[in-house]
Amino acid sequence: MESLAGLKQFSHVEVIYLFNHLESDAAVEWARHPRSNKLWPKVGIFAQRASRRPNRLGATIARIVGVRGRALKVKGLDAVDGTPVLDVKPVFKEFLPRGSVRQPRWVSELMKDYWRKV
Repeated sequence: MESLAGLKQFSHVEVIYLFNHLESDAAVEWARHPRSNKLWPKVGIFAQRASRRPNRLGATIARIVGVRGRALKVKGLDAVDGTPVLDVKPVFKEFLPRGSVRQPRWVSELMKDYWRKV
């Protein structure tokens, strides 16, 4: 319980997790069209957020909804239920990007409905 003490004073956490739902021998595509969409450019694995990565680590910044005892409830976590969480870090605005953030147009197209409720 002490590990979450003071966390509810923050609005967001960064969650580091393990992509464990992939086959252990799943091949990494070092470059591919994101989501296999040929309309988007073929880019390297480190220029996208695909789950089949060389290190199988994922990271998401999620909003804290509640902290109770040893339970942390968040919203906007991009992970499957049951995914092992390796670490949780509070988001400090001083660690967020300074200045404007730039990304290719295909990323905005890919993310357009990503967080829409299904």
